[in-house]
Amino acid sequence: MTTPLVVAILGPTATGKSALALALAEQHGGEIINCDSTAVYRGFDIGTDKLSVAERRGIAHHLIDIVEPTEEYTAAHYARDAAAAIGAIHARGRLPILAGGTGLYYRALTRGLFPGPGRDAELRGRLEAVAARRGVERLHRLLERVDADSARRIQPRDLKRIVRALEVFLLTGRPLTSHFADTTSPIPGVDVLPIGVRLAAAEISERVTRRVDAQFARGLLDEIRALLARGIPETVRPFGGLVYRQALEHLHGARDEPATRALIAQENRRYARRQLIWFRKEPNLVWLDGPGEAASTIAAANRVLHQRALHPREIHR
Repeated sequence: MTTPLVVAILGPTATGKSALALALAEQHGGEIINCDSTAVYRGFDIGTDKLSVAERRGIAHHLIDIVEPTEEYTAAHYARDAAAAIGAIHARGRLPILAGGTGLYYRALTRGLFPGPGRDAELRGRLEAVAARRGVERLHRLLERVDADSARRIQPRDLKRIVRALEVFLLTGRPLTSHFADTTSPIPGVDVLPIGVRLAAAEISERVTRRVDAQFARGLLDEIRALLARGIPETVRPFGGLVYRQALEHLHGARDEPATRALIAQENRRYARRQLIWFRKEPNLVWLDGPGEAASTIAAANRVLHQRALHPREIHR
């Protein structure tokens, strides 16, 4: 029996992953599953570059706008929901295509996450007190010393994720990422074909700058004001993410708009480097050089899919 297939379009920010996923979905009868940790939240649209309904060109998209910003949504939740979406898409006789740059979400789906120790309120309180007294960056520097892999993927001001990673290390004596080897994927028996899209650093820098300008032109600040007017607390997880955190600081007078745009672009460039480091460690990933929307990149991805069709992996039940 031929193994059911999932295609994953991965890689750093601003490389055109969504465009490539759309092209492949149109050509191969696919449906797209979001793999971005902020796009799951309703109302956070401009800063995540969510495609409008018209831009989706009739292609079904899954795991976008599925939770309220005040809800807790973890990589474990994502793995469960993405596995269910993959099963439903396969049942319809269509091709599931993951698209996004959240490496932990992808790893949780393809390799699983360990259950981990339960939350330790006392320990968390101590860590959060350190952050309040000396800054969350202090905790991030500590995480760099004990779990460098987690520190690379977690934003330096993402207090919740930093505290959880430190909590796991302090309770188990092992880094969070070291536990992954003990896990199993929630999609056993599914063949995952990961395709990475990458660009030269200078090209990413240019594309990021254009994208940030476009986000402000589309009304990023008004979107944030509207979220706050709805009563969404500034402490919710998506407000701590890239773009939204810096823009929120600007609204509080931390810096002017040109400086904020420049800072967001700079942080995006750093994030792209961290993503590249993360995905380089993923096994069997096929790298394509060129923007995802380019005809040459789409053709190269189709060749990868054709090669997979010629040499399918078999699974015997």
